[in-house]
Parts: sequence; C-alpha cells; structure tokens
Amino acid sequence: MNNIVKMFLNLVVIGALSGVILSGVFGVADPMIKANKEKELKEAIFVVLPGAKDFKVLEKTVGQEKLIVYKGIDENGAPVGVAFKADGGGFQGNIGLMVGLDTSYLKLKAVEVLEQLETPGLGDRIREEAFKDQFKGLEVKPKVEYIKYRKPEKPNQIQAITGATISSEAVVKNINRAVEKVVANFPAEEITRAEAAPEKVAPKESGNGK
Repeated sequence: MNNIVKMFLNLVVIGALSGVILSGVFGVADPMIKANKEKELKEAIFVVLPGAKDFKVLEKTVGQEKLIVYKGIDENGAPVGVAFKADGGGFQGNIGLMVGLDTSYLKLKAVEVLEQLETPGLGDRIREEAFKDQFKGLEVKPKVEYIKYRKPEKPNQIQAITGATISSEAVVKNINRAVEKVVANFPAEEITRAEAAPEKVAPKESGNGK
C-alpha cells in the first residue's frame, strides 16, 4: 500500500470521526439552542406587554403563511394587548423584533429586538433603550414613519439613528408590515375578549415547619 492510499484512508477515517463528533455535539446543542430561543421569546412578550401576567397563543394560516400572535392578559384575565414577531431584512441581515400593540390597535406598547446582525456602533444601536423607547405609545395610524436629523413632529414618527438610516428604516418597515397583517387577520373582538385568569402558584412551605 503506497503512501497516497494511506493518506487517503487516513483522511476518510478522520472525516468520518469528525462527522460523528459534530453530529453528537449538534444533537446535544440543538435542543439547548431551541430552549434558549423559546425562553427569549417568552421574556420578550412580557417586555412589550407591560402588565401581562400570562398570554394565550392565537394562530391562523393565511395563504402559505402561518401568523402567530400572543394575547397578553393580566392577573384577572383581562386583555392588555397583543404581541407578535416582525421580521425583515436590515443592512447586514435579518432584524427580528417582538412588537406589542394595544387592544385598540391604535398604539404600540413597546418593541424588543430579538435578532440583529447590524454594524457594531451604528445599526446595532437599534438595541439601545433610547431608540426602542421611541416606540412606546407610538401611533400606528397612519403608519409609523421615521425622520432624520430632527426630533419627531407627529405622534407616529420616530427619529432615525444617525449613520444608520437603513437599519432604522428596516425596523419601521418590519413593524408596519407586521401590524398590517395582525390587524387584518385578528379582529379586535378576539383580542378584547376576556380570558380565564392565570393560575396562581401557591408558595412552597418551608421544610423547617415555620
């Protein structure tokens, strides 16, 4: 057996072993990644729906698209608003948002960034509280707008991040597109209908008898 054949067989063995190892690592890591994303999503729902103690998942299929919204309810089962994801392309890649909308479908409650790959120090400033806070109580009729180099003049406007207009515009477009779909496919009466109050977990008794 010449050296070339030996080298080839060694490469095959190494490649096979690497594949097995990578497969095992992925099998362990994938459930953890999914669990972390699920945790982040749930946390974001409560961030964009202040006052919510629980939520109900509502799903509809429109054409080839599945729409999912999260109806937030307070401790008495009264609706506080609806949360939903708003995804779309930014400057560097997808920008994923969680958006909170009030029960009247007139104002945003808050937004949270779930995913972004924007330029550090510029586009990634969409994660900053100063930018996100602009969306609290922002009117969505007419559509949300962004303006540059000056403070907002209307109740549906936010100020774009200087040097990151594309990222700011992407956030606004994602929100407008998602709001339009939710309003069109989830009638307000579905959102304003009261739900059963969330179950209260009784405090655990201490083991020392006190």
